[in-house]
Amino acid sequence: MAKAKVLIVDDEPDIRDILKITLGDDYEVIEASNGEEAITIVKSKAPDLILLDYKMPGMSGLEVCQIIKSDILLRHLPIIMLTGKKELTDKVKGIDAGADDYIVKPFVPEELLARIKMILRRTERDLDANALTKLPGNLSITEELQRQIEAARENPNYRFAVCYLDIDRFKSFNDRYGFERGDEIIKETARILIRAVTESEYPKDFIGHVGGDDFVIITSPQRAEKLSQRIIDDFDASAPSFYNEEDRGAGFILARNRQGQEQQFSFLSLSIGIVTNESCQISHIAQIGEIGAEVKKYAKSLKGSNFVKDKRKKKEG
Repeated sequence: MAKAKVLIVDDEPDIRDILKITLGDDYEVIEASNGEEAITIVKSKAPDLILLDYKMPGMSGLEVCQIIKSDILLRHLPIIMLTGKKELTDKVKGIDAGADDYIVKPFVPEELLARIKMILRRTERDLDANALTKLPGNLSITEELQRQIEAARENPNYRFAVCYLDIDRFKSFNDRYGFERGDEIIKETARILIRAVTESEYPKDFIGHVGGDDFVIITSPQRAEKLSQRIIDDFDASAPSFYNEEDRGAGFILARNRQGQEQQFSFLSLSIGIVTNESCQISHIAQIGEIGAEVKKYAKSLKGSNFVKDKRKKKEG
């Protein structure tokens, strides 16, 4: 079983050495000597926990913590704040910034190891999230869909919309550029969805990651189309940057199709199928999935990025 990765962020080499010795038998240790380096490492090496010095020159530990906890793709990451001071105010500021725990230097190794194990165990238990994007996963998606159905059952005037999103020609991109680049596209797509929702008039709409290149947004019928168009516009604006200069110049890539034959594939696009209970009664989650698959399939049959809203009537559960 792979060891959990712990990022140590401290400007003092001696402290980093002590922490490496303390953690080395149980964890894979990564080091950063300042806040800027820590932010870069967090985004590239995906640690499981951060030991973060409170007071550092340049970007302080408090600022690092605030940046990480303000990013929805990173805020799940547990942070233990290390402080050389015993003042209560430092501890309170760290907790207010989003730190999950704190420990005062000089620390007792056994206590530090116990706290790390406790926080990692708690994070694993509490986090129902996609491993790549850290967006809510299938359990949370199912619970939210059921909550929407129950709300509509209790209030006949309650309306909701479910947007199913899928990246077109993603397999051919993976074949051409490899899975690591493909993962970057999925993470960038997640960021596009998050920006679109958080910058909208209703930033608390639900975003979930079904898996692979499939996502879900749960919103209202009034917002669904505008939100979908914003997402498509942002995705299409970003898509050319996913490719190297040669492929951008050609306007397509060469990859093998499902029959094993080499074929030209146009750039990635996004298809969105929108399901609502405006003109039909939705009584169970499977019904939402079936309708969503149908409208998304139709959207994928169209050229380029598109969203399609289901408008058929009288679909009884």
